[in-house]
Amino acid sequence: MSQTILVTGGAGFVGSNLSISLKKHHPDYDVWVLDNLKRRGSELNLPRLREHGVNFVHGDIRNREDLEGLGQKFTLIIEASAEPSVMAGVHGSPDYLINTNLLGTINCLELARKCDSGFLFLSTSRVYPIEALESIRFQEGLTRFEIDPDQVLLGISQHGISEQFPLDGYRSLYGASKLASELIIQEYAHFYQLPAIINRCGVITGPWQMGKVDQGVMVLWVARHFWQKPLKYIGYGGTGKQVRDVLDVRDLFDLIDYQIQNLEKHRGALYNVGGGPDISFSLQELTRVCEELSGNVIDIGSEVETRSADIRMYLSDNRKVHSETGWQPKIKREQIIQDIYTWINEHESTLRQILN
Repeated sequence: MSQTILVTGGAGFVGSNLSISLKKHHPDYDVWVLDNLKRRGSELNLPRLREHGVNFVHGDIRNREDLEGLGQKFTLIIEASAEPSVMAGVHGSPDYLINTNLLGTINCLELARKCDSGFLFLSTSRVYPIEALESIRFQEGLTRFEIDPDQVLLGISQHGISEQFPLDGYRSLYGASKLASELIIQEYAHFYQLPAIINRCGVITGPWQMGKVDQGVMVLWVARHFWQKPLKYIGYGGTGKQVRDVLDVRDLFDLIDYQIQNLEKHRGALYNVGGGPDISFSLQELTRVCEELSGNVIDIGSEVETRSADIRMYLSDNRKVHSETGWQPKIKREQIIQDIYTWINEHESTLRQILN
C-alpha cells in the first residue's frame, strides 16, 4: 500500500537516512522532509535527498503554520526532529530545547490528528533517570564497566536496561522533554485513537552523522583519529571505561520499516531499541578500534571529575522488541566503525570543516 510520509528533522542524520531508505525500498512512497537546517552539516544531506526523490521543505516544527503549510494528507508522520544534546539548556536557557522537543512534538501530533495518520516517535534512552542509572551495580573490568549480575532495581539485568526500569527522578532537560512528549503521545493515542509507536533509542550512528562532543560520539572519535586531533576521557576516573551500546541507522530503518507495515498490530507499543550488550563499546575499546583502522595513535587526555549529566553505562535490553516484532540488530560493532571511517575517507574535503 502506497503511503505519504512526513519525516520531521528529515535533513538530520537519522531523518535523512530513514527518508532515503524509505524511497529506496518503496519507490511508490511519497516521502516529505521538514527541517530547519539548524545543525551544521545538515545542508550536506539536501543533495542526497533530492537524488533519491525525497521532497524537502525548509521549515520548523516549532511553527504549526510550517506543518500545516505543507498541504499534504499524510498517512504517517515519523517524528525524528530534536535538539539532541544532553547538555542542552544546562548552562543557559532551555527555550529552544523545550520548544522543539516538546511543543514541536505536540504540533506534529496535531497534524497527525487532523490527517488521521499514524505516528512513529523516536525517543531516547535518556528518559531513564540519572541517579537510578548510576545506582546500577557494576564491576570494573580490564577495558570497561560491566553490569553486576546481582541487582536490586527492576528492569536491569545482564541483557541491559528494559522498559521496566524506574522512571522517578531527574534525567536531564533533554531526557525530560522527550519523556514529556511520550506522555502526550500516549494521551493522543488513547483519546484520539492515534496509532502510535514509541522507540526509546540508545546511541544511533553511521555515515553522514555530524558528530560533536555532546552528541554523535562514535563519529567524533573516528574523525579525531582520522585527522589526528586530541581527545579526552572525561569522568569515572578518566580511564575511558564508560559503556554505550551502538545501533547502526540501517538496522534502525529495518525496525521502522517493519513498524510501518504493521502499525495497527503494534499500536500503543513502547520499545527500548539499541545495539544491546553484543554491539557496545567502552571509550577505551573504541579507541583501540580507531587506532587499528586509522593507523594513528592520538593524544587522549584524562579528566577524573564526572559531569552532572554523565552516566557510567547504558545497554539496551532488546528482548521485548525482539519477541514482539522479530527485529534484532545485525550490523556488528567493528563494521559500524569501519563504515564511518570509509565515509570520512571518501568525503574528506567536504567533511574537514565540519568534523575536523
